[in-house]
Amino acid sequence: MSDGASFRWTVVVLTCQHKDSVSSFQRELQLRQQRGSLSAGSVILTVQDHKEPLGSGGATLNALLVATENLSSRAGHTVVTADVLDEAHILILHSGRDFPWSSCSRAFCWLPEEPDHRVQAPVCCLDLLLDRLGTHICPGAPPGVWVCSTDMILSIPPDYRLSWDGFSGVRVLALPGDVSYAANHGVYLADQQGHLRDIIYRGTQQQLQQALMEDGKLALVRLVSGPVFFSRSVSEKLLQAHVTPPLDGCTYLGLDSGAPPLQLSLFLDLLKCLCSDLTQDQFVTEHRAGCSSPAGPEGATVRRSRAELWRLLRGETISLAYVPCGRYDYLTLSGRSHVERLCCDWTNRNTLSHIQSEDAVDAGCRIINSVLEGDVAVATGAVVQHCHLQGPLKVPSGCLLSGLQMMTSSQSAGQLRLVDDVIVQVHRIQVGELRLSVSTVMGAHDDLELSSDDSSASFLNQGWSFFFSRTGIQPEELWVRGEGSSLLEARLFPVLLPRGGAVGVEGGVGWLLGGAGCLRRWREAWRLSLKEVMALTCQEAELQWREELLLLAGRRRVTDALRSRSDVCLLPCFRAAVLGGQQGALLQSLDSIAAGSQEEGAELGVAARCLSCIADVLVCMADGRGGLRSGPAANEAWSSAYFLLEGGHLRAGVKALATERDNWLSRPDLLVRAARHYEGAGQVLLRQAVMSSQTFISIGQGEVPPLEEWQEVECPARLDLAGGWSDTPPVAFEHGGSVTNVAVKIDGRRPIGARARRTREPRLLLVSHMGGRGDTDGRGPGTSTETVCDSLEDLKDYCQPHAPGALLKAVCVCSGLVSLSSQHALGHQLMQRWGGGVELHSWSALPTGSGLGTSSILAGALLAAVYRCTGRTYDTDALIHAVLYLEQILTTGGGWQDQVGGLVGGIKVGRSRACLPLQVEVERLSPPEDFLLALELRLLLVYTGKTRLARNLLQDVVRSWYSRLPSMVQNVQQLVENSEECVRACSEGSLTRLGACLSRSWQHKKLMAPGCEPASVRTMMEVLQPLVLGQSLAGAGGGGFLYLLTQDPLQREEVLQVLNNTPGLGDFSVHSVEIDMDGIKVLPPS
Repeated sequence: MSDGASFRWTVVVLTCQHKDSVSSFQRELQLRQQRGSLSAGSVILTVQDHKEPLGSGGATLNALLVATENLSSRAGHTVVTADVLDEAHILILHSGRDFPWSSCSRAFCWLPEEPDHRVQAPVCCLDLLLDRLGTHICPGAPPGVWVCSTDMILSIPPDYRLSWDGFSGVRVLALPGDVSYAANHGVYLADQQGHLRDIIYRGTQQQLQQALMEDGKLALVRLVSGPVFFSRSVSEKLLQAHVTPPLDGCTYLGLDSGAPPLQLSLFLDLLKCLCSDLTQDQFVTEHRAGCSSPAGPEGATVRRSRAELWRLLRGETISLAYVPCGRYDYLTLSGRSHVERLCCDWTNRNTLSHIQSEDAVDAGCRIINSVLEGDVAVATGAVVQHCHLQGPLKVPSGCLLSGLQMMTSSQSAGQLRLVDDVIVQVHRIQVGELRLSVSTVMGAHDDLELSSDDSSASFLNQGWSFFFSRTGIQPEELWVRGEGSSLLEARLFPVLLPRGGAVGVEGGVGWLLGGAGCLRRWREAWRLSLKEVMALTCQEAELQWREELLLLAGRRRVTDALRSRSDVCLLPCFRAAVLGGQQGALLQSLDSIAAGSQEEGAELGVAARCLSCIADVLVCMADGRGGLRSGPAANEAWSSAYFLLEGGHLRAGVKALATERDNWLSRPDLLVRAARHYEGAGQVLLRQAVMSSQTFISIGQGEVPPLEEWQEVECPARLDLAGGWSDTPPVAFEHGGSVTNVAVKIDGRRPIGARARRTREPRLLLVSHMGGRGDTDGRGPGTSTETVCDSLEDLKDYCQPHAPGALLKAVCVCSGLVSLSSQHALGHQLMQRWGGGVELHSWSALPTGSGLGTSSILAGALLAAVYRCTGRTYDTDALIHAVLYLEQILTTGGGWQDQVGGLVGGIKVGRSRACLPLQVEVERLSPPEDFLLALELRLLLVYTGKTRLARNLLQDVVRSWYSRLPSMVQNVQQLVENSEECVRACSEGSLTRLGACLSRSWQHKKLMAPGCEPASVRTMMEVLQPLVLGQSLAGAGGGGFLYLLTQDPLQREEVLQVLNNTPGLGDFSVHSVEIDMDGIKVLPPS
């Protein structure tokens, strides 16, 4: 099915049989409009059929009048005018008669299909029809009126599209069917040009032979298959019926004016008068099955109405559109056919349901909109729909259970003795002001309409005589003498006992099936037949029960998905809950999951995702009216909850968040602001989860260097070849990450470095150089920023990324140089531990937002310099995890690939597993020497002149991952696969495959962070494409450096020439690249 409305209807009218269906069915259509399966601008109308049956033709004329009157009023007219039909596309749907196997008519009969829609929602016969019409049949059609019943399922080949070039008149749709099926149905008889000659209903064998299609090999005929189209001009003629006696008796205006009700058939009256084989006399006077008789008491009226139809419509062209390979399936009264339809025509075992014991449910059964708790076993070929069941219970093959709520004990479960091919249903009925539930049971093979006198008539798949003998029931207790005696009319089903109140499932149908109970109690009870039950069904209660189950099952599935850490997208569940007004119950469920059990608590990663999910729900509640999702999250009202979370008090923090949330639910803008604070709370937990990497930081103590001796390190930049973003928490520990990158010198030098020395004065002197390495006295290229810390107070803004010297301050805290929680002053700590202060310098020759991993690599260099100047020992693995930890303290977030790329030399792959604590494992690759040489000769860097910080993109990526958008999940998997392919390409020395990996990596990055490709960069990449094997923006994208793998070695001049000849690229520059095999390098002390 298509996602969203595929055709824009002006008006959609649904006719319904019962008065109480009007508001219920109207709400169902409005829900579809809110979900997007009906366009937002469509006028939705629900019209009750008259108590006197008007037939499908009469209902069509009345619905057309109601639609036109509504459009006339909206257009400002004071009378009904056909002018409003000029550009209108009107759809009239007939819900038809009651359906015994679905309490809400065939239109809203659920099917075992779960489309990938924005909002979790059922697929009913109505939805399939709307999809088939909107996707395959109606696009391109001129203005006019479509009429269709909803009592069938149309299967249309996916590639079928109906042509409307130059069309006018009336068109019907026909699908193939065999002769045996057509004997109880309608068929079209058409000439070779597709013009309709006649419509045959329940024809003789001779008539059906005439309708065979030309090849005749499979004895196929063109079935009457539902959809009918009336063009604008024909629609106006139909509209005239409401002012044309006796046709006005089909419309509410005529009936309100005193006209006698008139029954007309859509196919055998309105359409048949257009068929070329009929004369006027034949059309007016012949008797037709299923139509009012022209010879009965109302014969004169019938003949006059047919004569008026002939006058109004005759001469209009009617043609047939045949859909080869299509399939028409009318929902008959056969229970067995319906069970087989659900089990055989679809493959989804679980449709919008929650099943606690999956192993007990066979693959060949169908569970639709149900909750199954405990030991509920469902056999192949059985269907459970709209049920809340608690085991133990066994549902045998061929059974259909519908509408049951059985929270049973083991003892009461045994009272429902289900056997194969039995249909048990619970119906919600209304008698006056009293609402009740009544249970019914049938055999799947029973014929509902067959008289009990017929030898093949049955109940529970056995002859009536056997049932009477087994139970002691007498026929006169089921049927009133002189009335029908079919199973449909048998008053079998207990509803109320004089002294015992309502009868439950076990006490009602349980006894009929052979369970506990007695004949006396059955006789005492007020009983109903299935026909009476269907007439008394409360559609509102039935639809409400279905929706409650849908949302309950949805909450259960949300709980399972979060606790099992699955990659299911939950947004459709959230939207459905909000549309259904059940957001409160959903938020409580999410609170509970986030807090975890009292004994174990929640895993931090799960809790963080839960808080992000709560933010999603709040944004859904705002319904697009509260402003942008991203924004500040430091309102004082939320600070106490944040404080609890920061302190590790998860349950208390989640509770405090929920308490504060209640104050922010009244307006869309407050909802969005609350969502921002929930995302902020999630970031607190995410930081704590990532800080579990501290486990892998191992620092030793060695000899402390002399005072004033500089300890200096320098580092290369990194180019991420493939897999970037998969290293970003929470992706890195929920999915697992793999990034292949290479350490590089830019223009022959390592661009990043740091140095540190102990000083005699007990203070911290922090100097940050921009544009390159500075001298010890602060002079040198670029600019420098100096920060002096004389007290612990001067360090307290270390976690604010934009504070002066924030990175260097965070290094001092993270490295254990000082302790902010100590009772002692800064100077005292420095003298006591290190014998003096520390002077710390950092530098980078790379511009901000270069995409080459500068900040993380610089953090690694600073930590190494501090460790060395204080005599501590470390290895590269410890530095990698220490940077990960430091960036959480600094609150900048980010992944692990940057420090892996700059601290470890050469080409390598870093990997992290889908678990906590987060551990990074690095594998250095050993490509062939000639490959490394060829790679160096072909690698070039182009500075684009654009800068963009990864942090601007990070929040959207994390949000999309937490939501598990299917495109995001798939892209992450492809990121990892591409990284591993890049490993193989490098190890096997293939430049071509490496180039393909680079280009794929850029496509993946663009999917991860839409908008990361500025227009000028896109132009640059397009003009360079003929020269390269592959190319990508470095890092997260958005600007910075573009790296190229050229087709031929030493193509710097060709690249410059192409770029210089391309206007509008701005200030770019081209730089040489050299692979650095050392990584972080310690320089001699000075």
